[in-house]
Amino acid sequence: MLLRGARQVGKTYAVRHLSRTFDSYLEVNFEELGEIRVFFEGSLDPEGIVRKLQNYFGTRIVPGKTLLFFDEIQACPDALRSLRFFYEKLPELHVVACGSLLEFALEDIPSYGVGRITSLFMFPMTFHEYLQAAHEGGLWNEVREATPSRPLLAAFHVRLVEQLKNYMMIGGMPQVVKEFVRTGSIRECQNVLNDLLRTLRDDFSKYHNRIPAARLNDVLESIVFQSGSKFKYSKVGPDVRAESIKSALDLLVLAGLAYRVYHSDARGLLLGAQVHPKRFKTVLLDVGLHQRILGLDLAPMLVTSDFDVINRGAVAEAFVAQELRANSDPRNPRELYYWHREARQSNAEVDYVIQHGAEVLPIEVKSGGSGSMQSMHMFMKDRDVGLGIRTSLENFGAINSIDIIPLYGLAGYLLKDEDWSRGTGVGGRRSEVGG
Repeated sequence: MLLRGARQVGKTYAVRHLSRTFDSYLEVNFEELGEIRVFFEGSLDPEGIVRKLQNYFGTRIVPGKTLLFFDEIQACPDALRSLRFFYEKLPELHVVACGSLLEFALEDIPSYGVGRITSLFMFPMTFHEYLQAAHEGGLWNEVREATPSRPLLAAFHVRLVEQLKNYMMIGGMPQVVKEFVRTGSIRECQNVLNDLLRTLRDDFSKYHNRIPAARLNDVLESIVFQSGSKFKYSKVGPDVRAESIKSALDLLVLAGLAYRVYHSDARGLLLGAQVHPKRFKTVLLDVGLHQRILGLDLAPMLVTSDFDVINRGAVAEAFVAQELRANSDPRNPRELYYWHREARQSNAEVDYVIQHGAEVLPIEVKSGGSGSMQSMHMFMKDRDVGLGIRTSLENFGAINSIDIIPLYGLAGYLLKDEDWSRGTGVGGRRSEVGG
């Protein structure tokens, strides 16, 4: 199994947590112990590799009882290639691998083991995971029971909105959530976020043979400042070639730091087959990092219920994207799309359009409890869609064929008929942050 995702989302911790269920565990870090890369040169026979690892570490590796973990595997491409042979010739042995910038290594190994290796994708902690870590899991039980026809009691709704504001300020990176659970200090969380951003930017030097670090940083910041609207290369820098910006954005997406939300005609299912490749929005992987790059003064958010204050910099729209991605199938994360009317001088737009079961589901992030929702109605009529969602700080409710779902409950609403345990994350990750 390959555990994939951006840096600092908790991949290594998740594997170590999983190892508690095995009789024995061996962790091999290819960056820390570069000399063991020679074990994978020449023959990739798994039995020979296991023998060498046992002799080097003095640890028995027993198929069915040992978890073998290859960390920072991108530093040893031959180890990546060996995974398919572990599957074919030593299938009883449990092998997990992950690494930083793993996607770059996989890009250079097009046939590393498709069909033989399971990939699981990890994201920052969801709002559900944050509640568990903050010892507020009982609130999630209330969210599970709520419906548009049976909204939450006002006391629970107010409490959840307060917790949501905290999450939107700190985000879901495990280190940051851990600091918030420990101290309750937004300022200390911002310091941790600053450190994480510095680490991510330091990684840019590893891309130097592809794109200058300064260009990557410019695009990273532009992803945030253009959030909520169509991404335009010209806004990154008027004197920078579009192809250079595109290449930098491609690398950031490949590294898991951002992703594109493409415009789709959304005429029925197969939304991805109806995209306009040059029309897309961009979203950063985490709303906490998003907030830090924006450099917003968070003090007003602490004392307001005004959605416009909370949503400065399109933070709420970024939150929805993060929740939709992280609460989807970890083997095949949900792709996100949006819709914009093609007519000249038209501002009609639906923030997200997703496939939900066998239906197309439009989602609008709204700023209040009133409004005609003209874009939503236009889309639903033109595309013959029977149900839409408005998500904001409102309690659960409904207006004709549009369900009103609070931001904190959107993931739960979409998972109603699925396995709720998916929201607890890979390997019980909440244990890392105090749950």
